[in-house]
Amino acid sequence: TGKALYTGMLNDAGGVIDDLIVYDMDGWYRTVVNCATREKDLEWMDKQTTGFDVSLTERPELSMLAVQGPNAIEKVKQVKPEAAELVGSLKIFQGLPQSDWFFARTGYTGEDGLEIMIPEAEIADFWQALVDAGVQPAGLGARDTLRLEAGMNLYGNDMDETISPLQAGMGWTIAWEPGERDFNGRKALEAEKAKGDIPKLVGLVLETRGVMRSHQKVVVDGIGEGEVTSGTFSPTLQHSIAMARVPKGTGDSCDIEMRGKLIPARVVKLPFVRNGKKVFE
Repeated sequence: TGKALYTGMLNDAGGVIDDLIVYDMDGWYRTVVNCATREKDLEWMDKQTTGFDVSLTERPELSMLAVQGPNAIEKVKQVKPEAAELVGSLKIFQGLPQSDWFFARTGYTGEDGLEIMIPEAEIADFWQALVDAGVQPAGLGARDTLRLEAGMNLYGNDMDETISPLQAGMGWTIAWEPGERDFNGRKALEAEKAKGDIPKLVGLVLETRGVMRSHQKVVVDGIGEGEVTSGTFSPTLQHSIAMARVPKGTGDSCDIEMRGKLIPARVVKLPFVRNGKKVFE
């Protein structure tokens, strides 16, 4: 039990309502959605339960803390010794409960580590214990550079309800088999696939000065145009990186429109960085 699955929750048109992690527990499922999309996600899930013998329980009394990086697991074992055995037993992409805590070896940084669900009343003490043990707090800006270096999508930037998983580098999350499995959005995705010419999500590297940002225009000579979906300065690589949705025929170079000028960029396969090391050629 506890096997985790990263997936897209789709509407009938095949658009991504949210991307989430689902843990397959013993006779039940735990789903972790994005915070900003919580209300619409719950509303959608609630609607889908009609006619099925299923109950949906929100857990607002739980908080969530991510401890990420090469020493994350050891630090958590040190601070929470009673959970050391369970934490040490977790495989990558597995989550297991211990009393009213839940430890998952998942994350949003491209590093090893844990995402831990904790009763709200206990989170501040646990946070403080981690800080006292030398764990460095990191804000959303730092997390955004990490997830982007790791080639991980951000909901609302790289995909949304108007974008299908096929256009968002999430095709690998779709279970087409068995063929009779009629999941939400299947017909729309099959039609999109049959039509072909689907834009693709790629990595961009800017080896000159400047920082790419979302919504900048991407120009692919002789092919067409696309758009930067997420862009930042990469602290690991020391230059700007971005994700962009570009025409299918895009090769290994393009231009980015920045302040009225076209600046050349390289097109690379995602991710840029894994476990702190550059991975693209």
